Amino acid sequence: MQPDVLGMLRHIALQITTAMLCLLMAGVANSELSSQPKPKVLKLAHNLPLTHSVHLAFVYLADQLQDVSNGQLILRLYPSSQMGDAIDTLQMLQIGALDLSKGTSSDLEPFESAYSLFNLPFLFQDEVHFDAVLKGVVGQRIMNKTRDRGFFCIASYVAGYRSFYARKPVKTPDDLKGMKIRVQVSPISLKMIRLMGGAPTPMPFGEVYTALQQGVVDAAENNEASWVNTRHFEVTRFFSETRHLSQPDFLVISTRVWDQLNEQQRQWLQEAVARSESFQRKQWQELTSTSRNIATQSGAEIIPVDRRAFRDAVTPLYEQFQENKEHKELLELILAAKGNS
Repeated sequence: MQPDVLGMLRHIALQITTAMLCLLMAGVANSELSSQPKPKVLKLAHNLPLTHSVHLAFVYLADQLQDVSNGQLILRLYPSSQMGDAIDTLQMLQIGALDLSKGTSSDLEPFESAYSLFNLPFLFQDEVHFDAVLKGVVGQRIMNKTRDRGFFCIASYVAGYRSFYARKPVKTPDDLKGMKIRVQVSPISLKMIRLMGGAPTPMPFGEVYTALQQGVVDAAENNEASWVNTRHFEVTRFFSETRHLSQPDFLVISTRVWDQLNEQQRQWLQEAVARSESFQRKQWQELTSTSRNIATQSGAEIIPVDRRAFRDAVTPLYEQFQENKEHKELLELILAAKGNS
């Protein structure tokens, strides 16, 4: 055999050997990859717009969850009612068709009457008291009451304090007499306005600007960020700091899904959730400050009020809750947390 033929054969043999080694190494690599557990994906659906501070907290939660779990726990978001309204998604949690969702106390009240306590006006003294309740024994007790009904709450987010805004200053309940006040469609909200002397006028939120502009209603109530973002401050130049209502938003998880998570996955989720709560509270403070500055720079006024007079006017609402033994106990625990805040 000619030398050049021998050289050619050696070259071919070397190529074959090299190719086999590459295939072997690729097989080992693929085997190692396949031996790693696949990331678990959790789906969170809610009814909030992309600009809402709680949605932004969920975006942050997804990022933090991927970070703390090293990519082993992934959160996918479905905002803006892609899977239905709040009641729809809560019902999906019950049957395990969805992993997580968001609910207000009003959303959760049909499933557990104890959530109606969070709709009481003047329940929280300040942000410190709010956290003392929601992160304390009584808050956790309420947030876990629906566990055997298919879901429970694992986090709370702030939504500011609702106050009245109108074309004239409102400093005492007497100033509300005869005024038509746009309110949420809620039995407690309707009774609250009546007790304060106003005429409650429920209507869809999207109609409020025109109603204020045309005098269909004389005032509305919401937090500073909403007052500014909806441009209601253009037609109601007085924001009266009654701070009469602060309703938390809750992150709700399916009981079935929680039970399927192992201990490590639960720890990852709880750590990421805690980070998202802190993030959202800071963001809300900044948003509130910015909104107040925008309003006052435009010439609108933010005025102090006699909060005690408004609180005294709604005393019958508190007496109503005393009629239910469990509600009475929970209410006493919530109010007692003031002294510890």
